[in-house]
Amino acid sequence: MSRKNLTVAGLVTAAFTVVLLTFALRPAENVTQREAVAVPNPPQEKTLKKTALVQDVSATDHLNRVDVSKHLSTMLAETHGASPQDIAVYAKRLQQGHGHITMLMWIDFHAHTTKTFQSSLPEGTDQENKQLLKYLKTAKAALKGHQSYESPSFIIGKNKYYFMAQRDKTGNIGVIALINQKILDRVAEHQLKNLRLIPYPKEGKYRVESVHTDTLSDITVKTGHDNENASHFYENEIVVRFQNGHPTRGQLQTIVADIHCKQPRKLGYAYIFRADQMNYSQLKTYFVNKWHPAYTEPHYMYLTNDTVNKKPVGTVTPNDLLFSTYQWNLPAIETELGWNLSKGSKEVIVAVVDTGVQASHPDLKGKLLAGYNAITKGSTPDDDVGHGTHVSGIIGALVNNNEGVAGISWYNKILPVKALDNSGAGTTYSVAEGIIWAADNNAKVINLSLGNYADSQFLHDAIKYAYDRDVVIVSAAGNDNTERPGYPAAYPEVLAVAATNASLEKASFSNYGDYIDVAAPGDSIASTYPESQYAALSGTSMSSPHVAALAGLVRSLNPDLTNKEVMALMTKNAIDLGDPGHDKYYGWGQIDVLKTLQAASGSPVPLQLWPQHVRLQLNQLKQRLEKNF
Repeated sequence: MSRKNLTVAGLVTAAFTVVLLTFALRPAENVTQREAVAVPNPPQEKTLKKTALVQDVSATDHLNRVDVSKHLSTMLAETHGASPQDIAVYAKRLQQGHGHITMLMWIDFHAHTTKTFQSSLPEGTDQENKQLLKYLKTAKAALKGHQSYESPSFIIGKNKYYFMAQRDKTGNIGVIALINQKILDRVAEHQLKNLRLIPYPKEGKYRVESVHTDTLSDITVKTGHDNENASHFYENEIVVRFQNGHPTRGQLQTIVADIHCKQPRKLGYAYIFRADQMNYSQLKTYFVNKWHPAYTEPHYMYLTNDTVNKKPVGTVTPNDLLFSTYQWNLPAIETELGWNLSKGSKEVIVAVVDTGVQASHPDLKGKLLAGYNAITKGSTPDDDVGHGTHVSGIIGALVNNNEGVAGISWYNKILPVKALDNSGAGTTYSVAEGIIWAADNNAKVINLSLGNYADSQFLHDAIKYAYDRDVVIVSAAGNDNTERPGYPAAYPEVLAVAATNASLEKASFSNYGDYIDVAAPGDSIASTYPESQYAALSGTSMSSPHVAALAGLVRSLNPDLTNKEVMALMTKNAIDLGDPGHDKYYGWGQIDVLKTLQAASGSPVPLQLWPQHVRLQLNQLKQRLEKNF
């Protein structure tokens, strides 16, 4: 056989093998999954949104406990051997920057001294004060026993608090913090509006029922994401064996009340407790201190010993505190691999037309430009809602700073434009003014996580103004689970973004329609929040900045591309979901950072990314074969 015939035969054999593998490996239910997307009816939608709200609040609680723990351990490390005056200065600075740290108590076990900073404890009823002092006493006892401690949440007056205590490595110093959890009420109130669980806007001067300017919202948690927060054991579960065999019914009732859990599972001599609002470390502290069990241990998961969970070669994994556990959204769009090609550029500005941004947030330090306030002329664009700060963190929270979350862009500057007031709403004028101002002040990308169902010529003119100046404009589709077009997302000059969850499904709250261009993660997204905190929020408002950040990376990598070309690259290189090709639920599919940047670079694939390039090519071939058969 000639070399030419051998080559042809080889290609035919390879193609035939791919076809066989394609159909052998394709799940049997794949066809039915592409046939339809389940759209919840109104009662189901309301239930899902209530579940979403609870999950966002719970995830925010977890995020902030992790963040506070880091601040306390950093304080102990950085003040080791410092003078009392320097310690007091550090404590004052920490509390000024983090208003939720209501009290700091410094205990020197070697010198037998205690110093309390900002010492006024909250006052409640006699019963509430008694409970506070009980948890404070337990925190001190835990430190004395060389243990860390986190109390359950408790109510004082109208606010919710908890204690956290840590001891330094030498064992000589301990610190106790009283944390105000007002962020949980703030997130809950915010999500009630944004998920439309209450008439909106309930307060403020805008009384239009269809107003949709603040589309921050939602969360659908049917993804099992909670169970994936820990890699080798269930984060919120603990296995306990008691010293004296089995606890009495009354003792079990006490435990259930203390840790707010359902009845435990019993197997042999041991009990498994699950508490959604406490992690394993907190549960262990509780059982050891109160019940002195024979043993406690995590509820381990046993996995096959293969390499399926290994990250691909070339993956850039940042050291940000909350990244590995909470930021499922960045790996879902291949951000870590994409960083090999572009991490952004300070020359390419991404504007966030929203509620403003907390300029002093430590995870946004150096990333923000001066910005503009279209609500109160002459004032700085401060965030009095939380929405704009959260959106900005998704785009550009500092990466590899051992703090909080990682943004998608390492270097792009963010231009905050406040066009929505303290109720999360704004007029057509303020939004249009914000868009025009951003375009006139060198923004190359504008994110609009806001909307309305009214087609405004005035707003459309502002959109056209920015588009004609080569700006990429990205907007959230909305969170009402409706096919009715929302604006500005539905304007042809705007890239309209729907929301997906961790299972690559349409998020239950996400709007849909033929105007949708792409989808992006929008379910329980961790990001920056006012008062130097972090929150997990859901909604197409969270999806839109993923796409805006990608546009910033593309324009950084290839500045010669026009806005139209950038938008086309993102749609053409999206991962197809739902019906083949464009559909009303996902548009062209979920954005893919790596694939889009590869297309934008116009250069050969880097050697370290060659395996991923081959995988993408095979997936594309598989998709084409599926469409043809």
